[in-house]
Amino acid sequence: IGIFIGALGIGNMFQSNQAYVQLNNVAGGGLDGYGWLVGLIMAAVVFSVIIGGIKSIARVTEKIVPFMAVFYCFFALIVILMNFTSIPEAIGNIFSGAMTGEGVAGGAIGALIIGFQRAVFSNEAGIGSASIAHSAVRTNEPVTEGMVSLLEPFIDTIVICTITALVIGTSQVAAPGFAGDAQGIAMTSAAFERQLSWFPIPLAFAGVLFAFSTMISWSYYGLKGWTYMFGEGAQGQTIYKLLFCAFVALGCVVQLGPILDISDALVFLICVPNILGLYVLAPIVKTELNSYLARVESGEIKKFKNI
Repeated sequence: IGIFIGALGIGNMFQSNQAYVQLNNVAGGGLDGYGWLVGLIMAAVVFSVIIGGIKSIARVTEKIVPFMAVFYCFFALIVILMNFTSIPEAIGNIFSGAMTGEGVAGGAIGALIIGFQRAVFSNEAGIGSASIAHSAVRTNEPVTEGMVSLLEPFIDTIVICTITALVIGTSQVAAPGFAGDAQGIAMTSAAFERQLSWFPIPLAFAGVLFAFSTMISWSYYGLKGWTYMFGEGAQGQTIYKLLFCAFVALGCVVQLGPILDISDALVFLICVPNILGLYVLAPIVKTELNSYLARVESGEIKKFKNI
């Protein structure tokens, strides 16, 4: 239930909302009042992919994801290098902010909750959504698929999110208050624009790709939640896909605040049962891992591959 509902918030409305915000920012506000149109276009493009099922989603994401990651990191690194002298202070601010008395004592619980919520948007760690995608892979060694999945949080959080944090952090050091009251992708856009006026354009392009790939991936996660509740019927799946695309369009005409509030609430609805399940299944995972490593050491896995 949580995955199904979360697919409409975390993996849907929030994504289309942020894509629209950045497109409108690049257009200088020229898209004000046209969120419904942008939403309909996004919904149509998403529907054209998800109607083909998991194979269609996989074909699209395997082409988009590597390109958009390299594309975004390229421009983000340019911004960081242009603020090169501010890097040490920016890193210091990140750590000092986490280690203040308020952060360690009075604000510890709040910081933990907010960090947990934002981590979900970063790499989906703890929700169990990634396991839905990996379970669709056909392999004789599930352990290898688990190892591959470890790359996701590393690339998302350690690489891309750290680069984004430095883009914003170095800009804040060089020009305090540069973003005003902006939040979300608008803050990142302000950091890009501070260096070169046209930099928000590639950010908008990357943002749309990030949003699009996330939405089509989450459409599959939500579909699994839907079919678990209502069955595998083709008609029911089509109804779900139409509903999902309707929420894509809706995300472009509502404010970010309510979307974040709803999404944050859904985080706990999804994470709590999943994390409990991880503890219950941990012994099985350990047994499978030890078996796999033992067969690798004995050469059994290699012989199997040669066959």
